[in-house]
Amino acid sequence: MKRREFLATSAGTALAIGFGGPALAQSQGPLKAGYIYVGPVGDLGWSYQHDVGRLEAVEATGAETSYVESVPEGPDAERVLTQMALDGAQIIFTTSFGYMDATMNVAAKFPDVKFEHATGYKRADNVATYNARFYEGRAVIGHIAGRMTKTNTIGYIGSFPIPEVIMGINSAYIHAKKANPEVKFKVIWAFAWFDPAKEGDAAKALIEQGCDVIMQHTDSTAPVTIAEEKGIYCFGQASDMAKFAPNALLTSIVDNWGPYYTKRLKAVMDGTWTSTDTWDGIGEGGVVIAPLNEKVPADVKSEVEALMASIADKSYHPFTGPLNWQDGTEMLAAGAVIDDGTLAGMMKYVEGIEGEIPS
Repeated sequence: MKRREFLATSAGTALAIGFGGPALAQSQGPLKAGYIYVGPVGDLGWSYQHDVGRLEAVEATGAETSYVESVPEGPDAERVLTQMALDGAQIIFTTSFGYMDATMNVAAKFPDVKFEHATGYKRADNVATYNARFYEGRAVIGHIAGRMTKTNTIGYIGSFPIPEVIMGINSAYIHAKKANPEVKFKVIWAFAWFDPAKEGDAAKALIEQGCDVIMQHTDSTAPVTIAEEKGIYCFGQASDMAKFAPNALLTSIVDNWGPYYTKRLKAVMDGTWTSTDTWDGIGEGGVVIAPLNEKVPADVKSEVEALMASIADKSYHPFTGPLNWQDGTEMLAAGAVIDDGTLAGMMKYVEGIEGEIPS
């Protein structure tokens, strides 16, 4: 595991330093914040984009920040968090769902340290949660995929079968099906957030099964580079991956963490931080759709703009009835909108998706 630490100067320049040492811990210096990432910051996906947000917050606030990358979701996370707290971090961001229990355990031992857990649902007086409504972005790319596929077969690479991933698959399918009633989805689970070899194998398998559009909820650029090689369409995950697949990539869902990190660091600085649950989407700027490839026809671009505007102003919710679960039972009656609790616990496919969710 490689640890890198930075101090922001008044000019916003990052200088390599460490938190450690009694003298630094006792000084009245900048706010100290720590981040742990499930993947490498060079994944160009989830962890990379969180680090982009961290650096934006450093520049905006002058906070002193550290991060540890590629921290497994288990005992290692608790060890890393404990060390960050001992090193003087005043607020710690844990940026993956699987860090939830480790976050709660360490937070209980350090009540004066503030913790922020991404995508989780457990909170305490010193533990806040935050997430982005990625399913809104997946509704948008689902519509594009439904309009752009020629084989009517769309592939989806899932990471782990957790609600965040499942709601994304469902949202993408619902909107692909609305755009093209003939659409079918094929889902392959990589059981990894970042594993280029597994992701690449999944992309190849989906292409062999007739998919001419691929989506991913994994973090490497392997699927988009394979799509570029094979001449099919794809979408980027977490950051704009257009440079890796200039012909194949139609757009990317971009995670925009900088404003949130800046706001939360400032709240610690001015003494207004409280334990909150934040779930921002397209309207709040937490989810951004990267510029569309010029291969997307003008009429589809207009449809996308209208869909995004309706999601942003809350006049349309991607989970609006009538909708059924995969087994045919009712999820939502006509006109009904799903509640956040049901979304946050979503562990079933919607009607029309074939296959089972692995346990």
